[in-house]
Amino acid sequence: MKDSMIMSTSADVAIIGGGIVGCATALAITSRNPGLKIVLFEKEAQLASHQTGHNSGVIHAGLYYRPGSLKAATCASGREALYNFCAEHDIPHQRCGKVVIAVDETELLALDELERRGKANGLDGLLRLTASELKEREPHIRGIAGLFVPQTGIVDYVRVANKMAEIFQSHGGIIHLGTQITQVTSGHDRYLLHAARNTFQARALVNCAGLHADRVARSAGLHPNLQIVPFRGEYYEFKPESCGLVKHLIYPVPDPQMPFLGVHFTRMIDGTVEAGPNAVLAWKREGYNRSDISLRDLVDTLTFGGFWKLSARFWHVGIKEYGRSFSKKLFVKSLQRLMPEIRDKDLVPGGSGVRAQAVDREGRMIDDFCIQTEGRMVHVLNAPSPAATASLSIGEHIADRAMELLA
Repeated sequence: MKDSMIMSTSADVAIIGGGIVGCATALAITSRNPGLKIVLFEKEAQLASHQTGHNSGVIHAGLYYRPGSLKAATCASGREALYNFCAEHDIPHQRCGKVVIAVDETELLALDELERRGKANGLDGLLRLTASELKEREPHIRGIAGLFVPQTGIVDYVRVANKMAEIFQSHGGIIHLGTQITQVTSGHDRYLLHAARNTFQARALVNCAGLHADRVARSAGLHPNLQIVPFRGEYYEFKPESCGLVKHLIYPVPDPQMPFLGVHFTRMIDGTVEAGPNAVLAWKREGYNRSDISLRDLVDTLTFGGFWKLSARFWHVGIKEYGRSFSKKLFVKSLQRLMPEIRDKDLVPGGSGVRAQAVDREGRMIDDFCIQTEGRMVHVLNAPSPAATASLSIGEHIADRAMELLA
């Protein structure tokens, strides 16, 4: 493409994706490098429209993650940075704590492992709870043992992301909304970012495209050994008169083979309470409803060998999850394992979110954050939960990599 078709202004760093990780990265780079021109591109008309705007708002403590992993490190530092950020900018939040419950003896070893990981990840104040102590904290649950995690909290991540963007712009950063980058090509000493109506240029590129991160990477010439497979999580919401059944956040002991945490109860910052989610394959990367289908997204998933290898191992789990998706009775039954007295009448359909889960060609779900560099590009290829919690720390990590590439 000829230079005459390129916009006269160019950026030092272009960031693709206006979710909370993209906004945190933009903030980190411009805060530390005020002389650089940083531009953020978001394809939607507003920031934080997808994973950031459809999650449960939990500030995770760092209980689940393998000690030494990038998730564990960034969750610990990012959690406290997030609490400080919210306090500094008057963003409503609560450090309300959560309870993880072992329902029977088969879950005690896994609960022991969670306690070990939590302590290894620096979680001071973890409390091992007996059955009677569980009842004191959560009178309506059933369990034989548990962990109380005081560092867990709740917040509205859309407000957090928009505040990050506001500060970024006050430092001279530029945001282009409604601008989808469809291809990235290389020039002499720059990258050309092609959109529908313009071509932009930048010395370095950061890909924080979330549900489309793998596609952006491939459009830029990268060949990652993974693909995003979208999983939709569906929630029910407690009726106002039933919200008193939940005092903290209530989680089960998770299945160690799965990256999902199981159905749980979440107090929201607006005072409502959610129950869920399940985890079903989404027929569209941004498919928040059962009827949402994208032929392109569906073909991409069904022609990916890693998806079929994953399905061969977990087909029985998938059947159960789809059962809960279409049957409120089955969904409530799964909730009753933790809270026996909950009934259909306590719940109404709630919202949903789509998790951008990276799966490799061998059918393994990528557990840790995955960030790859190529040339002067940084690609965030897997950043599921706790990415929102860890966003300020991840943003610093990505900023470090981007600045190294420009040095």
